[in-house]
Amino acid sequence: MDNQAEVRDFLRTRRDRITPAQAGIVAGGRRRLPGLRREEVAMLAGMSSDYYAKMERGNLAGVSPEVLDALARALRLDEAETEHLHDLARAARPSPSRRRSRPAQATIRPSLQRFLDAITGAPAWIVDQRADILATNPLARALLAPLLKDPDARSNSARFIFLSPAARTFYPQWERAADASAANLRTAAGRNPRDRALTDLIGELAARSDAFSSRWSAHDVRLHRTGTKHIHHPDVGDLEFVYEGAELPDHPGWMMYAYTSAAGSPTEERVNLLGSLAATAVDAPAAAPAHQPDDL
Repeated sequence: MDNQAEVRDFLRTRRDRITPAQAGIVAGGRRRLPGLRREEVAMLAGMSSDYYAKMERGNLAGVSPEVLDALARALRLDEAETEHLHDLARAARPSPSRRRSRPAQATIRPSLQRFLDAITGAPAWIVDQRADILATNPLARALLAPLLKDPDARSNSARFIFLSPAARTFYPQWERAADASAANLRTAAGRNPRDRALTDLIGELAARSDAFSSRWSAHDVRLHRTGTKHIHHPDVGDLEFVYEGAELPDHPGWMMYAYTSAAGSPTEERVNLLGSLAATAVDAPAAAPAHQPDDL
């Protein structure tokens, strides 16, 4: 990915969204655009206009963490955006090798799979930074069956959201899910700009989905740690979850998610039903072969 273009567009979009009134600046005269001017950002960050202009042209090489933090405060960046700005600055530093990294082998330790399987009351799974679903417990396999079985998705939630028509039924709040998916990939790309599989996935989605392209150009980022999720499952209907995500330190970029529901809620009842249906499907005996006439 072009780091200078990423820096330029990220800073410009963050500057454009802040009005002078929000920044406490008395705006004089006519303004063509509602956002801040470069010199106003520089003043708020305590730097010269020329220095900020150089940064917004995409040059973060050599910029100190303290200056980045001052700029983040001036632009009112949230935690995810501030981390993204630092990631872009790290990517701008000279590297001994400019080759894009190959994806690490996604091997799940048996003990990690046993840990997932031990979570019996909630769907739980592991996903990497490219949105590939790497491992699931039985409830997650049942919950995510429409995604996992979709040939276009190839067990990747971003492909499912942007390339599969079934996603708009599976996610009743599809726009929200799409916003989050694109922002998650943008965050991952800032952290790992030379990840070949990640950039290939982004290129594929941009080429095949206008909905992804428009969201990608917004340069929004997020930390996907906790929140709510609404799902319409083909077997049990509408489900409302609270999810929690935890990073796996031994595997940078991997996250473990668990979806829980309130005790006694309709979702809890439907998840229990989903688990029963999945267990029944696994335990069902194979169909007897059709009767064949005796050999003559």
